[in-house]
Amino acid sequence: MKTSLLLTLLLAVPALGDHHGEGNQESAGLPAKSDIAALEEAGFTALFNGKDLTGWKKVGGSASYEVKDGAIRGFGRNINGNTFLRTEKEYGDFIYTFQFKFVDKSGNSGCMFRAFQKDGKPDGRVTGYQCEHDNFKHGKRAWTAGIYDEARRGWLDPNKKASAELKDKFTEQGNRLFKWDDWNTIVIKCKGNHIETYLNGEKRVDFTDTDEENTDLKGFFALQVHGGPSGDVLWKNLYLKEL
Repeated sequence: MKTSLLLTLLLAVPALGDHHGEGNQESAGLPAKSDIAALEEAGFTALFNGKDLTGWKKVGGSASYEVKDGAIRGFGRNINGNTFLRTEKEYGDFIYTFQFKFVDKSGNSGCMFRAFQKDGKPDGRVTGYQCEHDNFKHGKRAWTAGIYDEARRGWLDPNKKASAELKDKFTEQGNRLFKWDDWNTIVIKCKGNHIETYLNGEKRVDFTDTDEENTDLKGFFALQVHGGPSGDVLWKNLYLKEL
């Protein structure tokens, strides 16, 4: 596949603190775009083979997952509980890039990273960091690529205690960047307790987790279909570089 991707390698020395919208790959001296061949040349490997769900397994609620036209589709009606398609393997420090698109614009979604199932049980509740795919009220809160702590602390960045001004600025940026009718490219970098996210080439989150009790340094990736009346989401070009 030669589909172009926005790629952020995010190799600059991380700054402490939270910096929304400050920087992009050009300002970091990194390429703005790359195709699959360039990703592989840079040391990235595919987490999804484009044909079947080898290496992945469904956990949680009643939504379904399938491969459709080279993408992973998560979908359902009257979905009972949050449903996840998780990797069988776990990962620690990494740069992870993928593309996603809402088919059903009424259903919430997200991508878990460094996640785990409670009590280590196969049927345990999925919890941990989530890179939000946000369509809350169709753009009135555009927090895609914000960081949410699933089934635990809630919003981390923007923090639930953040000022209204900061939340409004994050939504303004999200509405400007997000593509409702096309693919959106997300990059997540995790190095120790430092997390960065980019949406369509622009930085969204620069977050250092100082909560030692709840800071997770390793876990699986998982694609979420949120519980509710309906959901239909597509993901493709899932590529990972371990650090």
